[in-house]
Amino acid sequence: MSYTPRLQEKYSAEIIPALTEKFGYTTVMRVPKLQKIVISQGVGDAVADKKLVDTAVDDLTLIAGQKAVATLSKKDISNFKLRKGMPIGTKVTLRGNKMYDFLDRLLSVAIPRTRDFRGINAKGFDGRGNFNFGVKEHIIFPEIDIDKVNRIMGMDITFVTSAESDEEGKALLDAFGFPFTKK
Repeated sequence: MSYTPRLQEKYSAEIIPALTEKFGYTTVMRVPKLQKIVISQGVGDAVADKKLVDTAVDDLTLIAGQKAVATLSKKDISNFKLRKGMPIGTKVTLRGNKMYDFLDRLLSVAIPRTRDFRGINAKGFDGRGNFNFGVKEHIIFPEIDIDKVNRIMGMDITFVTSAESDEEGKALLDAFGFPFTKK
């Protein structure tokens, strides 16, 4: 018996027919789909304390359900006391079932736990149907034990779609249940 995430089943059963009807696609292969989700964190104070990157990697691994990697600086910046090759952040790329599981947890558990939440601003599209937005506190995810957190860190989440325009990308994410703000 194989496992299929809830949102992947919803995509096949409901979202593909709805988007085909809305945009008039001639084949199912033209319907936009979610290709990957990239979660990244910048740890600016890691220059002074190397352990911050290790805790950030551990936290991001818990949140994503997949091992996160440390990102390294590409060049020297003397004003920031930064050397080339120093760890300054973390990132993880999710695809397939883990991507749909993370999206489900993000939409149904984490975002509703955000303080003073009024919706996601829809201005994060890049012109090619991909969407970016930031989370100010990583403690909104239930996997993180608040008592063991030294620093509250934010993260950037990028949704890469196969949509050709922002309108198609927004329609896809709307169909998944993104709580975009109304104009």
